[in-house]
Amino acid sequence: MGFQRALHESWTVRSVDGDVGAPAAVPGCVHTDLLAAGLIPDPYLDDNEQALAWIGRTAWLYETVFDWTPDGHERTDLVCEGLDTVALIELNGSRVGETANMHRSYRFAVEDLLREGQNRLSITFGSPYEYAGKLREELGERPGAYAEPYQFIRKMACNFGWDWGPTLVTSGIWRPIGLHAWSGARIAGVRPLVALGDGLARVDVHVQVEKGEQTRAVEVTAAIKGVSGRAVVPEGGSEAVITLEVPDPELWWPRGYGEQPLHELEVTAGDDVWRRQIGFREVRLRTEGGAFELAVNGTDVFVKGVNWIPDDCFPTRVGRDRYAARLAQACEAGVNLVRVWGGGLYESEDFYDLCDRLGLLVWQDFPFACAAYPEEDPIGAEVEAEAREQVARLSSHPSLVLWCGNNENIEGYANWGWQESLQGRSWGGRFYLETLPRVVAELDPTRPYWPGSPYSGSMDVPPNDPDHGTMHIWDVWNQRDYTAYRDYRPRMAAEFGFQGPATYATIRRAISDEPLLPDSPGLLHHQKAIDGNLKLAAGLKPHFPVPETFDDWHFLTQVNQARAIQVGVEHFRSLWPHCAGSVVWQFNDCWPVTSWSAVDGDGRKKPLFHALRRAYADRLLTVQPCDGGLAVVAVNDTGRPWRASARAVRRGFDGVELAGQPLTLDVPPRGAGTLPLAAFVTGPGDPASELITIEITASEGAVGPTDGPAVRRALWFFAPDRDLRLPEPRYDTAVEPVPGGLRLTVTARTLLRDLAVFPDRLDPDAQVDDQLVTLLPGERAEFLISAAGLDERALVRAPVLRCVNEVVAG
Repeated sequence: MGFQRALHESWTVRSVDGDVGAPAAVPGCVHTDLLAAGLIPDPYLDDNEQALAWIGRTAWLYETVFDWTPDGHERTDLVCEGLDTVALIELNGSRVGETANMHRSYRFAVEDLLREGQNRLSITFGSPYEYAGKLREELGERPGAYAEPYQFIRKMACNFGWDWGPTLVTSGIWRPIGLHAWSGARIAGVRPLVALGDGLARVDVHVQVEKGEQTRAVEVTAAIKGVSGRAVVPEGGSEAVITLEVPDPELWWPRGYGEQPLHELEVTAGDDVWRRQIGFREVRLRTEGGAFELAVNGTDVFVKGVNWIPDDCFPTRVGRDRYAARLAQACEAGVNLVRVWGGGLYESEDFYDLCDRLGLLVWQDFPFACAAYPEEDPIGAEVEAEAREQVARLSSHPSLVLWCGNNENIEGYANWGWQESLQGRSWGGRFYLETLPRVVAELDPTRPYWPGSPYSGSMDVPPNDPDHGTMHIWDVWNQRDYTAYRDYRPRMAAEFGFQGPATYATIRRAISDEPLLPDSPGLLHHQKAIDGNLKLAAGLKPHFPVPETFDDWHFLTQVNQARAIQVGVEHFRSLWPHCAGSVVWQFNDCWPVTSWSAVDGDGRKKPLFHALRRAYADRLLTVQPCDGGLAVVAVNDTGRPWRASARAVRRGFDGVELAGQPLTLDVPPRGAGTLPLAAFVTGPGDPASELITIEITASEGAVGPTDGPAVRRALWFFAPDRDLRLPEPRYDTAVEPVPGGLRLTVTARTLLRDLAVFPDRLDPDAQVDDQLVTLLPGERAEFLISAAGLDERALVRAPVLRCVNEVVAG
């Protein structure tokens, strides 16, 4: 929205009843202000969250005093880029406006209220609970996943708690605020809509202009890549469209498919200038025959996705550097799409700009999740205003490829018993099937819209039907073993996940329990899923003995999480093109918690991260059940053919070859090939002490410069670990200093199953470049550890250096 003068200094916050007050940081929120002042404990530690529920039930007053001198401009606006949420704004004791939507920005003309010299700006935030509770009484109860009233207020839903997040209901000035003085005309919005054809990139630049009272017509200009145009916003009008045709455009591609060139678009209206970098690309969503396939620039993209939640319960603590670190981790994991989940936010410009530069596709949910939402005003009016603003705001970002109406609300209406309890009351369907698609079609028809996830494409087909649209798979984790992922053939696996605890260093920072146990009070408080620990235990039972110590429980539950997701992802990738993608739940966390994440709340990588990196490798070998036997599926997510020689070998755990089969891979670009394995390879003599290895022996050509890593080996064990005769682990270790840290080399003298090193147990800042590596006798693995000065004896012993053999052998 823009302003020349930020109003971020000299703020205070106090409860309206006057009992609590502190200096305030703007942007910020009440919780972070009270925390900085030492008035509340850190809500992320132990069970401190429970003592802070009163904050969301309290009204708060933010105030600042600033000097102002008239500058001769026709208009001076107070620009509020984000107010959370129920706000009354006053300037020098006069009402400026009221708001009730965290997802919108606001602009108020205040030149008549400003005084030369000192001015007082006050913003009173009402209790979110009080506002939502009042609307619930007026509009009638609506069912939801939780008892909290999040569907009655346009606010980040997970503020009210989720099955991975605390209940920390915030208030505050959460995005920048300031004054904008202008005369004549200002640019109120720009929507650059890109289309490709006939060797041209056509950019229809929609420019919205606000005029001063004395201004009649306004000339607007637009320029990009040496091509310029102009138009006039006539008297009485507020918008003009300038069409720019750029010859021979450099196309923007998703990561792994090409480069991400960005080009500056400059728009002027009078003295006002708007600049933004945009990309030239087209996106299509193909849904024929039940499919759900994204195509960019005419090329089908297999979605290697993750679900993204707010990276902190207090969003102002997530700046560009933190976004950059987290999104870089996503790229490192082989991800090409991030789904911004509907219980969170429209993220900041930094998030989408970084995705533009990294080539990360963005699937953006509108913020509706797991509840029936009232369609009546004021919610109905707020939803349309919010959608219009956000669709226009994000239209310049080439990374944004899909708008989705909601998370699980259509499924809830169809399958979760909502219709009976609603008794004919509205539930949000009009938003997803009418309002939102109309807004997207009007403001940004270059991007596809999908009403919800899961959704089959028709209200006449069950929303979670595997043969149509998007599917969420949650009976695995909740009820079934993770091998049941192989029972599904979805067109798009848009959510599936398996829990595991945070890294040890993160747990130790957040939880002071002594002794630390799976069911110790602090750890249980940081487990928000219903029966979460029981489900972790149920997930372990088919695969491992019952762990006897916390260290074993922590290691095995992390291993199980990693294996579960690797099984799911590899299976879904093996179904390409029938299945056009997998979107893992979830990539990140907002606080220290046992959850489905690959990166925990302190930003540390769990073993799942490394399993995901292997499962999302651009070239993947995976063994899959097929027609009563086994087959190798070679998945080639690169732009060149994959021709290679490979060998399938059934081996004893001592490494000795028992049977072998040569294989020839010839997989087209962006394709998958299936090679059945011979019965003499797949039929073990002793299932408890044999495995199959698939290895590339020769390959034509290296992976290209825009291609990611390749997985050169696949493994298949004939029985769960608990039924295997894994040997007592024997290995040699060597530790040597290298630039930036240490190199740990482990040489196996026996089979080592899922070898892992956890240096954060010695130094919370230490990281390792790989985890869960299985070695045959005589093989070795190198781990690069980004820390020096570690206790080298402790580094090569449990609980730092682990493998599954330790728990299963004997």
